[in-house]
Amino acid sequence: MLSLCCILALLASFCPDTSGTTAGVKVKLTQKGLEYGQKIGIPILLKKLKAIDLPEMNGSVGVFLIGRVAYSLTGMKVLNVRLPQSAVGLVPGIGVSLIISDGYIDTGGNWRVKFLGFISDSGTFDLSVCGLTITTTITIKSDGTGRPMVRSANCEASLSHARIRLRGGASWLYNMFNGYINKKVRKELQRKICPLVSENIQKINSYMKTLNVLKKIDRYAEIEYGLTESPVVSVSSTELSLKGEFYNIGVHKKPAFAPTPFSLPPNERNMLYMGISAFTANSAGFVYKNAGALRLRITDKMIPRAFPYRLNTKTFEALIPQIAKQYPNMMMKLLVKAATAPTVTFAPNNVTLQANTTVTVYAIQPNTTLTTLFILNVDASLSAHVYVIRKNLAGKLSLNKFNIDLGTSYIGPFKVKPLASFLQIMLKIVIPHVNVILQRGFPLPNIANISLVKPRLVIMKDYVLIGTDVQFKP
Repeated sequence: MLSLCCILALLASFCPDTSGTTAGVKVKLTQKGLEYGQKIGIPILLKKLKAIDLPEMNGSVGVFLIGRVAYSLTGMKVLNVRLPQSAVGLVPGIGVSLIISDGYIDTGGNWRVKFLGFISDSGTFDLSVCGLTITTTITIKSDGTGRPMVRSANCEASLSHARIRLRGGASWLYNMFNGYINKKVRKELQRKICPLVSENIQKINSYMKTLNVLKKIDRYAEIEYGLTESPVVSVSSTELSLKGEFYNIGVHKKPAFAPTPFSLPPNERNMLYMGISAFTANSAGFVYKNAGALRLRITDKMIPRAFPYRLNTKTFEALIPQIAKQYPNMMMKLLVKAATAPTVTFAPNNVTLQANTTVTVYAIQPNTTLTTLFILNVDASLSAHVYVIRKNLAGKLSLNKFNIDLGTSYIGPFKVKPLASFLQIMLKIVIPHVNVILQRGFPLPNIANISLVKPRLVIMKDYVLIGTDVQFKP
């Protein structure tokens, strides 16, 4: 039961309803995912049923030729429970149904009787209850803090019949009225089952409070997975639309762009499907640009010794002669900075990133002050390889092409074309630094104790589709 609810809560978690907002991320749980929850949830329910606390039962009943017989059943324990048949299904517009049938419960304990005011007897008993049926609907909603809350609704439990056998003493005599005791014990068991189911579902809610509503990525950014509309439950799947938006830490500033509507394909092969839109990736670029994090200072120490260029004015003498004349024998430094937020585009089997940057070139004076020489505008097109690592979506960039033009010169006019080879080398330094960050990835919608199993990733138009099975480890 716990795992079933955890899988369901994976869909409903992470943020308050923000109706009217187009989703940046979509998540779909299929029938296969529900059946996995059923498979590992039923043994947990069995364990709980075996721990049912049955109270002492006292009463009296009239017996032919004997009169009123007072009885008590004590020390009752559940010895065995079997739930051979169970099924889960989706209830369109509501949630998930759980049906358990043909179950049975074996219990045992001690009996004692007293009659005619002075005769008493005792022994042990065995009780078998057959035809156990449990039906309930599991609904999911937000608890008001952005975390999921699950509830058992419309629970019904029934036991078709029970059979008690008294042993020891004059049990042959008292078995004459065991029909009365059967009915009372069956009623007591039946009364306890639904509260037990509801109680254990309620316990999930305290577990769910450990979920991160707003996930911090680093010192610059956090990501929010908020419901943009109520869950859509159909005959074959449950689909949620999540916000999927990056923000600067503590500052929720909206970008100038909005998510493009998209729909997940009707795949059923995996337990879970996630669609991560280009909006989510682009909101990350917007946030890191605003935080001033998309910049890198390059010094000569960062250039491999095998490279033909060094970061000094002597190297630049052949490219821009006036540099060596005006600033002879000086080391240089570069500042590569995003001019605008990078733009990610998803097309079938293709991910591209467009980066508009400036490269500011400095001469380092003998007293270590920096003198600006010129500023280049560099527009670069890059390809991205996107993949899933653990519970994160990660990537790696490679350069396709770039264009350069002169933004500002403080050393007089010069041609920028000779700098193309030099810039290509510099980009080979910048891109690996970016890849170190991208390879850490950002967290996908997830819940504690659930891991992704053999995720498969496909690039679709405007979003990345991830199909995966899941594994729950209590």
